Amino acid sequence: MSQDMKDSLMGALENVIDPELGIDIVNLGLVYDAELDEEGTAKITMTLTSMGCPMGPQIVANIDQELKELPEVKTVDVNIIWNPPWSKENMSRYAKIALGVR
Repeated sequence: MSQDMKDSLMGALENVIDPELGIDIVNLGLVYDAELDEEGTAKITMTLTSMGCPMGPQIVANIDQELKELPEVKTVDVNIIWNPPWSKENMSRYAKIALGVR
């Protein structure tokens, strides 16, 4: 997969907003990896801010919707993992400023 394609995947994922925090999942540091295989399956490895996150299913549905806007993406496979766990250190500078996190 080319760097341009990875950038396209990550760009599409920036349109997925965590409804509780109001920041996109990329800047929150929830996305650990994004790949596209030869068959057009986008494979996303990510976490959520907490195991009991009630917005998990909605976030996954939004990921599917946003990635399928890319012509290269035929199917989407979201793998939610808990190790390594998410922490505020994963957040971008933008997200930290927006949420008032130091």
